[in-house]
Amino acid sequence: MLVGNVGKDPDVRYIDANTVVATFTLATNERGYTTTSGKEVPERTEWHNIVTWGNVAKRVESVLRKGCKVYIEGKIRTRTYEDKTGQIHYVTEIMADKLDIFAFPPNTTPPTANTPTPPAGE
Repeated sequence: MLVGNVGKDPDVRYIDANTVVATFTLATNERGYTTTSGKEVPERTEWHNIVTWGNVAKRVESVLRKGCKVYIEGKIRTRTYEDKTGQIHYVTEIMADKLDIFAFPPNTTPPTANTPTPPAGE
């Protein structure tokens, strides 16, 4: 479970007419504090790569924008890939099964429930 702010507008791709995937970044924050000994611990921001599929991805496409505060439930997945030079890279992602929007950014109008989802390829 994560609660945070969307870092940029989602990237949405249609694999085929019935398969959609949406990806975006999510920032979560740990508040700063002062220990009993007087040591100050600063606020810390952690960035997460979020991946959604199917109906969740379609909802993300139609309403989610940079700055939205969201609640996500999902699973952590780590995958590897090899680049052109042969170097192995590791990517950790959150595969989101559930997403709820808590708040939209200030000075923005939330999309309506009737916002159309464009067909594949557009």
